[in-house]
Amino acid sequence: MGPLTITVKENGPYLITDIDAVRIVDHEGNAIAVPTAKKNIALCRCGGSVTKPFCDGTHSRIGFRGAEAAQREFDRTQGE
Repeated sequence: MGPLTITVKENGPYLITDIDAVRIVDHEGNAIAVPTAKKNIALCRCGGSVTKPFCDGTHSRIGFRGAEAAQREFDRTQGE
């Protein structure tokens, strides 16, 4: 197996692929159960998910924009 890959989705979650050997812990080091039936998981980046730390699609409903998109918009509007 290759290295663990985490992809930052544009205006979406962090996508972790091939989760055979991933372990997620909270701020105190307590293990968080990872859904075993899935090969990939998505971690919330918008802060709005009710299933934190996992993504539930809330970012789409609230219009979340990742830092990259927000920075491009800020740069674009500075000349106005």
